[in-house]
Amino acid sequence: MTLYDFCYLTWPPLFKIFLRMEVFGRENIPAEGPVVIASNHISLLDPPVLGAAATRKVHFMAKSELFKPAWFGALIRKLGDFPVKRGEMDREAIKTGLTILKENKVLAVFPEGTRSKTGELGRAGGGAFMMAVKRKAKIVPAYIYGTDLSRHPGWPKVRVIFGKPMEYKPEMGTGRESLDELGARWREEVLVMRKAVELENGNNRS
Repeated sequence: MTLYDFCYLTWPPLFKIFLRMEVFGRENIPAEGPVVIASNHISLLDPPVLGAAATRKVHFMAKSELFKPAWFGALIRKLGDFPVKRGEMDREAIKTGLTILKENKVLAVFPEGTRSKTGELGRAGGGAFMMAVKRKAKIVPAYIYGTDLSRHPGWPKVRVIFGKPMEYKPEMGTGRESLDELGARWREEVLVMRKAVELENGNNRS
């Protein structure tokens, strides 16, 4: 059994107990072929929570600082993570991401580029979708709620929602205008999922 297999077996029940994690829309993740899961980002817990919620092994781009010390870098590499240098065009990270999709695997991206400090959904950088378009991958929007524990005192209740794959023309190209359009559409999809969670929370309090 690999480290990933062990974590995939143990984390979901632990998250269900300690984070009261609920997952919706797993059926929206294609069972095969290249997939990009594009999620909001509010906490360092997001990658393990998203990985535990998904139906397939998920590979993450993680900021290069997380790979130090070396032992921790080796650990998260075994879990499917690979480093990306933020604030610059990291060609090696892009090459790795494209290879993952070429091998019909699942890649997760956080289109906002960094964690939201307020919990609000930021603007999506269109470049986050470039690899999906190049490899004609399915783009699955995802919304994570509740992992920013400091803003939710008491017993956490985490939710992960996977939306239906976004429709786009594979031949659309990777120009800035096309990718920005995809980013704007992704943001709209995630805001709809967020609204559904807010309505549920409001009903539960009433």
